[in-house]
Amino acid sequence: MKLATIRTNNRTGVALITSDDAIVDLSAAAEAAGGPALFGDMLTFLESGGEGMAAAAQLADGAATMSLDDVTLCAPVPQPGKLLCIAGNFVEHIEESSRKIAPQDKETPRFFMKPSTNTVIACHEAIRIPPVAREIDWEGELAVVIGRTAKGVKRDDALDYVAGYTIMNDVSERDLQIWGRSESRPHDLWFDWLNGKWLDTSAPQGPWIVTTDELADPQDVEISTYINGERKQHCSTAQMIFPVANLIEYITSIVTLSPGDLISTGTVAGVGKATGNFMHPGDQVKIAITGIGELHNTVEASDV
Repeated sequence: MKLATIRTNNRTGVALITSDDAIVDLSAAAEAAGGPALFGDMLTFLESGGEGMAAAAQLADGAATMSLDDVTLCAPVPQPGKLLCIAGNFVEHIEESSRKIAPQDKETPRFFMKPSTNTVIACHEAIRIPPVAREIDWEGELAVVIGRTAKGVKRDDALDYVAGYTIMNDVSERDLQIWGRSESRPHDLWFDWLNGKWLDTSAPQGPWIVTTDELADPQDVEISTYINGERKQHCSTAQMIFPVANLIEYITSIVTLSPGDLISTGTVAGVGKATGNFMHPGDQVKIAITGIGELHNTVEASDV
């Protein structure tokens, strides 16, 4: 099924997207039916596990629907407890960054976190470019939505802990205008890069979650990124260095994952840095992933 967070009549809740893209407001349907209060927000719903999924399917059967035009799509998981991103998970993307693939690139995943409270925005919301930014880049990625508490998970069991998948743009500032420094050491430059991942609105997400019953194999989808209608990125997730199951095994050896946590699994070749072309105010950004849909965002300038 497809699950979304919607806002309608000044109320936010979980909704189901039908096969013909109609909306079932699960929060309103549950309230009207005296059903369980599981649908007020996506985190509560995901924490309910199989009970919530079964209740959603039951409520959707024969329920009244609305048009997508009648609601506002929010980010599917507006404030995930953890938003984890993977750096360098496709060989061609590593090589377009002006360095050859090394054995270490295929030995250990490298992940970092984005603060969800300021970075996550929804489909159709604006990516805002602040004054400190000089090279704002796109990174179309498949994002994993965790459905069960996971710690010490082995790769053979890892996909059992996934609720579904969505689309994310790991927006990146490649040349952040930092405070003056007499001389940059290697670790200074690493932190400059990391700061360039944390800008406000730098994690567009959506438009909805496709559950694992509809998208069973995350290594068999195609990612495409378009800027003003021109395709910049196109690749299959089959080309990941570290498949989703391996990433979950690695991350859960270090930190516990909880329902609603997101793992953005790395971008493919074709980022703007490779050609010196970046996003600018007025640009239209679309990321399409087969089996999920399309994430649309505009680009705006910010005064701060």
